[in-house]
Amino acid sequence: MHTFTLGVEEEFQVLDSDTFKLRSQMSKIIDGGKVLLQERIKEEMHQSMIEMGTNVCENIHQVRDEVSYLRQQIIKLADDEGLKVAASGTHPSSFWHEQLITSKPRYDEIVEEMKDVARGNLIFGMHVHVAIPSRDEGLEIMNVARYFLPHLYALSTNSPFWEGRETGFKSFRSKVFDKFPRTGIPPFFSSVAEYDKFVEILVRTKCLDNAKKIWWDIRLHPFYPTIEFRICDVVMTVDEVTCIAALMQCIVAKLYKLHKKNQTFKNYRRLLLNENKWRAARWGVEAKLIDFGKEEEVPFAQLMNELLEFIDDVVDDLGCRSEVNYVYQILEQGSGADRQLKVFEETGDLCEVAKYVVQQTRKGL
Repeated sequence: MHTFTLGVEEEFQVLDSDTFKLRSQMSKIIDGGKVLLQERIKEEMHQSMIEMGTNVCENIHQVRDEVSYLRQQIIKLADDEGLKVAASGTHPSSFWHEQLITSKPRYDEIVEEMKDVARGNLIFGMHVHVAIPSRDEGLEIMNVARYFLPHLYALSTNSPFWEGRETGFKSFRSKVFDKFPRTGIPPFFSSVAEYDKFVEILVRTKCLDNAKKIWWDIRLHPFYPTIEFRICDVVMTVDEVTCIAALMQCIVAKLYKLHKKNQTFKNYRRLLLNENKWRAARWGVEAKLIDFGKEEEVPFAQLMNELLEFIDDVVDDLGCRSEVNYVYQILEQGSGADRQLKVFEETGDLCEVAKYVVQQTRKGL
C-alpha cells in the first residue's frame, strides 16, 4: 500500500526588531541554526529570507509537529540576534533593491542571467511535497491536480502589499514571480517520455542546467519521488499550513485511487485554469471561480465544499479530517491577505501590519 508521505518548505522574512522592515541578516540565524537543524535550515538568494524544510513526515500530525518545531527554533534563533521572523508572501513596505544577494555561484549565475527579474524576486512561498508511487502515476496525477491549484492558492493568499502600496491583489507574490521563465500552471503532458524530452531540449539548448529550474506551480520533483505543489504564498499560521498540506495530500490520494480504478477526472486546458488562477490572485477566498463542467461562475466557498466532498472518502484513511475542516475557519476569518488588509484598514500603518504578521507567525506554537 502506497503511503502519501509529506514534506513542507517555508520561506520566511527576516525583520529588524525595531522597524519591522526586512534586514539582510539571514547568515546570523543560519550560523546558529546549522548546528541544531542541519539540512532543515537553508539560505536563500536574498539575505533577508530564510528557508525551513521538514523531514519526511508520515502523516499530517507529524507535519504539524515539524512545522511547529522549526518555527519555534527559527524564532528563537532570530530573537537571540535581535531579529524577528515573519510569514507573508511579500513584505508590506520594504524595497527589493535595498536587500543584499547571497554570494554563491548558483545565485550569481541566476542574477547574471536574469538581472533585475532575479533581484526583484523578493517573495516568500510554501512548497509541499507529496510522495507518489512512480513517475508515470505521478504525471497522471499532476495533470489532473492542476485543476485544483487555484482553489489551494486562494486559501493561501497572503501578499496584498508591495513596496508600501496596497496592490488590490490578495496575492501579489505570483505577479512578481510571473516575470520568471518556466513559471505558472504547467501544460498537459501525455507521458513521462514526452515530459523528459521537453526537459532534455531545455537542457541541451542551455535554457537550464537541470529540471530544478522549472518553477511551475506544480511539478514532478526532479530528484525526489514526489509531486511538489509550489503555487502557495507562505501562510501565517501553523493551522493554515496543516490545512493546505492536508488538502494537497488528499487530492493526490484521491486521484491515485481513481487512477487505480481506471477512472479519471476531466483535464481542462491550461488557458482555462489560468483564468481561475488570476481570479484567486485578485480576490482570494472572496473570488468567484469558474466551474468548467457547468461553464459558470461559482462562489469560492461553494467550490471548496465540492472539493471537500470529492476527497471525503480518503480523508479518514489519511487521518486528517480536523485539518481539512480548518478550511471553514479560513473561509470565515479570511486568508492571510484579508487579515493583513483588515489591520491596515484599522491602523493605516504598514508597520502595524508587519507586527501583526510576526505575531501570527508564532500563533499556536
